[in-house]
Amino acid sequence: MSMNNNYNSIKPLGASSSGYPHPQIAPGQYPLSQAHAIVQAQFQAQLQAHGLSFTPNAKRFPPKPPVHTATPLKQTEPVLGPRRKKPKQNEKQLPDKASAILPQSALYAQLLDVEARVDAALARKKVDIQEAMRNPPCIQKTLRIFVFNTFANQNVDSSAPTWTLKIVGRILEDGEEAEQPGVVAHRMPPLYPKFSAFFKRVTISLDKRLYPDNNVITWENSRSSATHEGFEVKRKGDQEFSAQIRLEMNYVPEKFMLSPMLREVLGIQVDTRARIVSAIWHYVKARKLQNQNDPSYFHCDQALQKVFGEDKVRFSMVSQKISQHLFPPQVILLEHMIKLSGNSPVGSACYDVMVDVPFPIQRELNALVANVERNKEIDACDESICGIIRKIHEHRRRRAFYVGFSQSPLEFIKALVESQNKDLKVLLGESGLNAEKEPWALLNVVFITLFDTLDRVEDAIVRYLNRKPAAGSNAPGST
Repeated sequence: MSMNNNYNSIKPLGASSSGYPHPQIAPGQYPLSQAHAIVQAQFQAQLQAHGLSFTPNAKRFPPKPPVHTATPLKQTEPVLGPRRKKPKQNEKQLPDKASAILPQSALYAQLLDVEARVDAALARKKVDIQEAMRNPPCIQKTLRIFVFNTFANQNVDSSAPTWTLKIVGRILEDGEEAEQPGVVAHRMPPLYPKFSAFFKRVTISLDKRLYPDNNVITWENSRSSATHEGFEVKRKGDQEFSAQIRLEMNYVPEKFMLSPMLREVLGIQVDTRARIVSAIWHYVKARKLQNQNDPSYFHCDQALQKVFGEDKVRFSMVSQKISQHLFPPQVILLEHMIKLSGNSPVGSACYDVMVDVPFPIQRELNALVANVERNKEIDACDESICGIIRKIHEHRRRRAFYVGFSQSPLEFIKALVESQNKDLKVLLGESGLNAEKEPWALLNVVFITLFDTLDRVEDAIVRYLNRKPAAGSNAPGST
């Protein structure tokens, strides 16, 4: 079988109107590779004579393999012009055509399905955990506050006597004994917030007679970006005096102190707005005060009438109506005597305050959410898998090309030429080239694609001819 006879039937577009001779090669005159080189050299010389150039090593766009065996090649990708953006597909998914020739593809598909289900389950659990962390459950613990001071250089001969006031504290565990204030800051449980996180504002007032300038020291949580293990104030001085300490608690969510009338109904002194509304609902439910005809209302007994001043109240208005009975919690007022003699540190007073702390598992949930995020190792594995899939796609296309040629060489080449003809029409429309005004520019494009196709066909012919003798003496085409 010879392909030399087909060269005379392929003519560059526009050549007949230009008046320039075509490169002609007689059938059987040269081998295929030599004829290819001669045609290319003659065509290059003609282009240079007209000031045009031809680059055979330019980037070539291979045609797509045949989709079906009956119709070996239906379409190819256009060489020029903008490509229409296609929807992005899963790069890790094997195509059906590749799955048919890979026995291991079924196991790989099962692994992809398991991975998708695991990722979906992790995503759902992550959302649940994040939702739970927005309103973390809290438990009440005892915050023990220690106030003491140290001093230095308080001798008569010292030129710079100083003292330091320190406020530290820690969360007490159930059944835990008290400890010395000097070691409190070093034993704060790591799972609980630091000491300063429990306070909104800390104000320390010194004796104005001894310290007329800056005698009031204020720390505000809103102005501090970091939490601290405690507070300390250091000053120069050799006279003892009484310091006033004002602590304003930082409740999250915000807590309120109830009015005496509402406190008498609910038996609660300080709590959040949500818990107060919930307590009113339980009070109404326990005394069966809900309106039978309209459940959105409830009747007020004598105690509730003192609070709301009405006979019946709508449930949706409870949160608004109790605002006049809610006040900021009382601040904690402490007094400490700054002593400059005796053993240092001075002062062993401690104060217990009930605070809300998150469950210790809250930190573990935060770590869990951080760990389920995609890390670099998973991304590297996914990139490696995608690279392998791309190689499989390329090898499948090459295999389909050669299989189509081996099954029906003549029909395959006819379909290939027809496909190239269709692509040429697309190029004419997308590139904006005019066949009458720019024939050699079109010829350049045609020959780039043509020579690339001939290279592939030549390789396919060699494979085809080498395969035929090995099939047996009775095979078609054997000698």
